[in-house]
Amino acid sequence: MKWRSLLIGGLLSATFLLAAALSFFWTPHDVETLNIAGRLKPPTLSNWLGTDHFGRDILSMIMVGARTSIAVALVAVGIGMGLGVPLGLAAAAQSGGVLDEVISRGNDLVFAFPSLVIAILITAVFGAGAVNAIIAIGIFNIPVFARLTRGAALSLWTRDFILAARVAGKGRARISLEHILPNVANLLIVQGTIQFSLGILAEAGLSYVGLGAQPPVPSWGRMLADAQTMVALAPHVALMPGLAIVLMVLGLNLLGDGFRDWLDPRLRVVRT
Repeated sequence: MKWRSLLIGGLLSATFLLAAALSFFWTPHDVETLNIAGRLKPPTLSNWLGTDHFGRDILSMIMVGARTSIAVALVAVGIGMGLGVPLGLAAAAQSGGVLDEVISRGNDLVFAFPSLVIAILITAVFGAGAVNAIIAIGIFNIPVFARLTRGAALSLWTRDFILAARVAGKGRARISLEHILPNVANLLIVQGTIQFSLGILAEAGLSYVGLGAQPPVPSWGRMLADAQTMVALAPHVALMPGLAIVLMVLGLNLLGDGFRDWLDPRLRVVRT
């Protein structure tokens, strides 16, 4: 079934998006209320996913944590796409020129430093926090979109419809916006969903090592970090946020795979 990936991925992603949106107005319990007497309780009717080491409701923490992870990943992908796509279009339009060389070498330089290393450098200067995590992940996303856009655009600059546009007197910037960008948009959408899922993982990883969202803001990565010493005593404390990360990333990857099948006519023919 060609729509299976799109359907399953959409349902999983929509579930977490709705949970994150709902958390702005309602959660089963207050995530800032401590209940030491009810700490490490297994799942019950009153606490569906149990409680953590402070007696906080894990379901409520996951709902608010989804809001944090989605916001960080979404803004970071927006930064990467907003800066990377224009750079990729400019590099392709000036292929072989000085601008293309500068952009390409700049991409290589950023790729030499993983997002975690960039986050550590930013944190050392500005301090830990969600904003700095967004900046770190966003910077790492820029060369991803720049390279993808440049590679896809280069294959289009030799096509007949581009040559016709140049003969008609259109400049390179106008051709890039009116003809190149619409034809690479499907690739950017698919890559955007993939980078979104990687952003969720990156935010969880940064929070796990204490470089992401800071207390009292709930975060899936910090929930895992807090639970690592209590796995034997209360495995659900680590299992639930870990499962949330897995399902969210799985949903986004399936969604990206479904978009790829839907937007690429060659794959639609093969998988029908």
